[in-house]
Amino acid sequence: MVIAGGTGFLGRPLAAALGADGHDIVILSRSAASADSAGSSQPRIVAWTPDANVGPWAREIEGADAVVNLSGESIAGRRWSADHKQRILDSRVDATRSLVAAIRMASRPPTVMVSGSAVGYYGALGAEVVTEEMPAGSDFLAQVCVRWEAEALRAATDRTRVVCVRTGLVLERDGGALPQMLPPFKFGAGGPVGSGRQYWPWIHRADWIALVRWAIGTASATDAVNGTGPAPVTNAQFARALGRAMHRPAFMPAPAVALRLLLGEMADALLLSGQRAIPAKAARLGFTFRYPTVDAALADIFGR
Repeated sequence: MVIAGGTGFLGRPLAAALGADGHDIVILSRSAASADSAGSSQPRIVAWTPDANVGPWAREIEGADAVVNLSGESIAGRRWSADHKQRILDSRVDATRSLVAAIRMASRPPTVMVSGSAVGYYGALGAEVVTEEMPAGSDFLAQVCVRWEAEALRAATDRTRVVCVRTGLVLERDGGALPQMLPPFKFGAGGPVGSGRQYWPWIHRADWIALVRWAIGTASATDAVNGTGPAPVTNAQFARALGRAMHRPAFMPAPAVALRLLLGEMADALLLSGQRAIPAKAARLGFTFRYPTVDAALADIFGR
């Protein structure tokens, strides 16, 4: 199996899990040297340049059972500027275009491509329950996801199935958004963000990994699949659950105006709005979550 972007918060443990399943793993990395330092002894690291073209790395696609595409510039890594927004878009579209071109050139293409996406596809919504049938939003992140998924779906043929996993807030202590939330709670100053009424669709990382493994092996899984837990909560509910898991209070709100001053446009896109997204397709096709509630997920994370 080939994983593009397999050295990060999601890619590393996914590669380890697929390796434990008995698969030979190849990780495509912009820097093979830095990938080797990530501490993974099982995968083979191959350098690539995800520039919308095909390079020598494409030989790894030939005969691969599956391709998983997790490449892309960090969305929350820095305050958004026009240049950074362009890098967010281009890094996803170009990497996906490179992989699709390699798949379409292969005489023995993979049977499945699982490609990243995000619940940001739906735009900012209120309390309406969101399934995979909902249309795309119109804001920046929604349009990034639309372009990203459109590129991935170009790989779909009678020999290659494509699944786009619209991932929510992935929870684990060693990366993602959760560690950045912890300092205020540790000092007893945690609480909701803005009004707290916006929905935060979350998923435990172990369930996200299981969902990707399930998507690889489930022939009936196609097109978009929401990578979120079955019980989304409002931000205020999430804050209270996090407080319970950490045995800390959770009543000090972070004012929206302060977040907008600090983060700009990114505050509204990532923190002050959300989607009540549920994994309707995965549930319908029989996927079972190990951590179906946010309390169960956080209890596992903080109880170890």
